[in-house]
Amino acid sequence: MERILAEGHRGYCAKYPENTLPSFEAAIELGVDAVEFDIWLTSDKVPVIMHDGNGNRTAGVNRHLRDMTLAEAQELDPCYSEKFGEEFRGKVKVPTLEELLLLVKEKRPELRLGVEIKEYTEECVDLTVALLKKYGYFDTCWFYCFNGRIIRYLKEKYSARTMGYPDFQMSEFCGYEYYDEIGLNMGLVKSELLPFYMAKGMPVHMYCADNEEDVNLCIEKGASLITANEPHALLAAVKKN
Repeated sequence: MERILAEGHRGYCAKYPENTLPSFEAAIELGVDAVEFDIWLTSDKVPVIMHDGNGNRTAGVNRHLRDMTLAEAQELDPCYSEKFGEEFRGKVKVPTLEELLLLVKEKRPELRLGVEIKEYTEECVDLTVALLKKYGYFDTCWFYCFNGRIIRYLKEKYSARTMGYPDFQMSEFCGYEYYDEIGLNMGLVKSELLPFYMAKGMPVHMYCADNEEDVNLCIEKGASLITANEPHALLAAVKKN
């Protein structure tokens, strides 16, 4: 049996502002096998990393990345003060995908990447794939998306390794035949629906398991990859297995 992989959700987002370089660097230092992150495009077509797209929750600015240039996006302060207070104010910025790839090349070249496409356009996919290929990460990454049309595009144009979600969570669902793997949240892992998705015979990513009980349940149920906001329990359990 292949070893279960441990993935840091938006880096190490339990302790650092999510989807920022300090969060990713902290996850790498902890020893995760992979990090997950979310891609949008700025108005000048640069792939950048933020979960929501709108800067309101983490940066306190009610404006969308697609309406900002890169320079404007990097003026944001995604310190997530509602969660972390003033601890990280002025110390983080919205990173570009290229900045993350340079960090990974420096700190852990073999790190796996969970690339969530949030901007549901072919252009976003094309620009993201180009950067991943430039830095040598395309062949080892997974592409995640809650949009079936984008999953299909990734598979048909690039033969990318894709991970989609259950059909009822997807927009523009195009069929499970475009999935290589499937992602299930802890609610589904604990539900009576789990056997239905396990029966599809695909590797399963389970998220987010932040305590020993949830991690052990994911291992028991047959996860191939487990994602955590707080990876300590996950890393300890994976080392035992």
